[in-house]
Amino acid sequence: MHDIIVIGSGPAGLTAALYARRANKSVLIMEKDGFGGQITHSPKIENFPGFATVSGTELADAMVEQALGQGAEVELCEAKGLRKSEEGFTVLTDAGEFSARAVILATGVKHRTLGLPREEELEGNGLSYCAVCDGAFFAGREVCVIGGGNSALQEAVLLSETASHVTVIQNLDRLTGEEKLAEILRGRENVSFVFNSVVSELLGDGELRGLQLKNTETGALTELSCDGVFVCIGLVPNNAAFADLAACNDWGYFDAGEACTTTTPGIYVAGDCRAKSIRQITTATADGAVAALAACRFIDYGN
Repeated sequence: MHDIIVIGSGPAGLTAALYARRANKSVLIMEKDGFGGQITHSPKIENFPGFATVSGTELADAMVEQALGQGAEVELCEAKGLRKSEEGFTVLTDAGEFSARAVILATGVKHRTLGLPREEELEGNGLSYCAVCDGAFFAGREVCVIGGGNSALQEAVLLSETASHVTVIQNLDRLTGEEKLAEILRGRENVSFVFNSVVSELLGDGELRGLQLKNTETGALTELSCDGVFVCIGLVPNNAAFADLAACNDWGYFDAGEACTTTTPGIYVAGDCRAKSIRQITTATADGAVAALAACRFIDYGN
């Protein structure tokens, strides 16, 4: 029996563990993939206080070291469910059951897919969701980036440094990411843009060779040849397994406000998995602190 189980080891979960340990609560962090969450895919972070620039991996490593240094424990497993028990809560995992008096869900998000036929088949064969992971394989080749938000523009900037050409495909008539990133891309000769278009078909037999695009205004179909495609069209929360005890909104995010509380006393949420207007590292760490202090208050005073 731990005082608090934190599910997820992104910035929100690691901050929650840190605050809970400093309040002298026993903490178990559960992680199924790798420490750090989405930030580990960012090669350069320039908007985190205290750092002019830092890589996501460096920042994640520092957060992990700090939480573990304070005495947080770790279990590498996948949390598959959660139920109430007489003494608190039981987390059901692929490595058995674990108990705690309070639980913090910092489950994060995963990449949204295009939802097209053969997308899974082509992943790793020309289709990717992470330029940091796979961009080096396309040096000197033509690639496309699907999306126009911050993540897509960051991926495009990174890819433009090594790819022969980068085409950014956006379903709107404008880019929605930071203007500074857009300016960088507009200033690069090997970057072009296709607006008001969505991917209607992935072309290629066993290996991606191009895209069929559909114009959202005219419905016209065109083909665009490329060697690789990087999909950056948003994120999906990893919350379904816990929705019976922590209500979700219509988009699958935990329906919790700035207090990070849920419909079940003793269960708290933090980070990108909850409903919020801004998803940044700073807001995730803030959530982690709020959720941890709320969990400690629940353990100490029952409210």
